[in-house]
Amino acid sequence: MNYPILMADIISSRKEKPTELLSDFKSLTRFINKKWSKEILSPLTITLGDEFQCVINTIENGLKIIFDIEEQIVKENLNFKLRYVLNYGEIDTPINKKVAHEMLGSGLSQAREKLNELKSSKNRFKIILTHNQNAQEVINGLFRLYENYVDNWKQNELHIVKEFLQNKHYKEVAKTLKMNISSSWKRYKSLNIEEYFICKKLILHLKPDLIYV
Repeated sequence: MNYPILMADIISSRKEKPTELLSDFKSLTRFINKKWSKEILSPLTITLGDEFQCVINTIENGLKIIFDIEEQIVKENLNFKLRYVLNYGEIDTPINKKVAHEMLGSGLSQAREKLNELKSSKNRFKIILTHNQNAQEVINGLFRLYENYVDNWKQNELHIVKEFLQNKHYKEVAKTLKMNISSSWKRYKSLNIEEYFICKKLILHLKPDLIYV
């Protein structure tokens, strides 16, 4: 049977402090597993120290989880980025509901292969929808735009982005961060916050999976 399989790994993990990095990575996966427990069939499981895999009930929820992970990294001001593969592929063995281990299938193999291929690419996101090639092409194109917005946010700007990600008006952000309104508006524009939300909305609006498991 086919399932949405999500795999991700930390980019350039060897350059970071391993103890701190692993602690933050574990905390991130615990947060997502708890928040999305009803939608996750097999939980985010760290497999190689700097990589996780999981199985999700729908592709749409897989996309939402990717967005949530990215925004949680911003909100917690974590000093790493992830590359992702979301693959709608076959799993032959029963789904392990406790840990994402001991499962076999071409979908898992393909997801890992594509994740390895991303390591030689400049892109951080790869969505594979063999049942809907048109949606696949559009979504991956939109993720290129999404990635451009997110990766242009500098570490010392994340506390500002965090406020905007809570759907606050720029005047509210100015008040919260004790900025003048003009500066807050300029940051809203320079950080491409509106474009960021539009890109997310367009990706989810495509509704790429009509199959629910």
